[in-house]
Parts: sequence; structure tokens; C-alpha cells
Amino acid sequence: MKIVRIDSDVDDITYGAVEPEGIRIYRGTPLVAWEPTETVVAWDRARLLAPVIPTKVVAVGRNYVEHAEEFGNEVPERPLIFLKPPTTVIGPLQAIRVPPETNRMEHEAELAVVMGKVTRRVAVEDVGPHILGYTAANDVTARDLQRSDGQWTRGKGFDTFCPLGPAIDTELDPAEGLSIICRVNDEIRQTGSTSDMVFPVGELVSYISQVMTLLPGDVILTGTPA
Repeated sequence: MKIVRIDSDVDDITYGAVEPEGIRIYRGTPLVAWEPTETVVAWDRARLLAPVIPTKVVAVGRNYVEHAEEFGNEVPERPLIFLKPPTTVIGPLQAIRVPPETNRMEHEAELAVVMGKVTRRVAVEDVGPHILGYTAANDVTARDLQRSDGQWTRGKGFDTFCPLGPAIDTELDPAEGLSIICRVNDEIRQTGSTSDMVFPVGELVSYISQVMTLLPGDVILTGTPA
């Protein structure tokens, strides 16, 4: 299933599922309980929003060897995690605002994990049922600020610096090697595969859940390829 969150002239902001003829509107939320309605909204009557509004975005740095080497960094021995504020999250078609403090903004295409259950201290082998699905993300970064500050909060934390979507896919399996491709004005800037992650999704979720409780709707950015 592909889950979207939309605003339309048929209903207020709501969740739906992608079907051949449009978007099937659901009552409720996939994070708690939901059920399908008889209403199907055509694509031209819907505005795609961020598929989820998380309480937190947990991001992972240097999770692809080539990306770490690209900046002369060592590959970490354990997941290198940091937080992006919920206010960074926007929909897939919303504009990224350029803050006046930076002269070098960069894209980082990533696979995002959307949590479906309260998750704390989960074992790697038990992670699967805790995940709702996966979506696309852009970990927008003010690279000059990231380097000058010596830590990453400001460089990655500006409003609009985390576009998500368009859909949460509940059937994807990163272990199968999902392609990650970033295009800027139709020019390919990044390519990679989730099979090249240093720490795969199960290890990331388990590791992060030892540190903080992950709530339904929370998002994990799994790192970006070169």
C-alpha cells in the first residue's frame, strides 16, 4: 500500500491510499486506526502534503562509505545520529526556503523510515513490525554552516530542510537494494543503493531505540550516498 496525506476540495487534510483511479480517502490515521471510505479523490483535486508529521526526525550521518570518503571522513564504528526539528518537515512539492545565513546549500537524497509503533529498546530481529513503511527524504544541508559550526544542528535544522514524500510505501524492503537517485533540474547528482548502507535499517532502528523512544510517525533518515 502507498499511503499519502492530502488536502483537497473534497475533505480537509486527510490520509488516503493510492489506487489506480485516484486516492481512496480513509477515516482516521494509519498511525492509530483507520478505515476506507467510499470517496476517491482525483489527483488533480488533491494537494500532496508531507505524508507524516513526526515528533522528531532522527538522522544518520556517514552511513554510506563513499559519502564519508567524499568529505574525507572516517566511517563510524557505530551509527552517527543527530536530530532535525519537526519544523524542517515539508511536503514533496513545497518550496525549500534559502536562509540568509548560508552560501552553500546541498541536497542529500535518503531513504526515510516511518515508525508505526511505540518503539523502545527493540532487538534487531524484532524491528520489522515496528515500521509502518518507507518514504523519500531530502536532508537539506547548509554545508558551510555544518563545517564552520563543528556540529550539525544549525546546518541541518532550518525550517523546510526536510522534504518528505510523496507516499509511505508499506511493502518496500531496503534489504533488496532500493535505488536512490537524486536529480536537480533533471541532472543526476546522486546515485546509490540501500544495500550499500554501513548500518542497515534494522540495526539503525534498534540502536536509536536504545537511546530514545520512537513514537508512531517518527522518521529516521538513513543516510545519503555519494
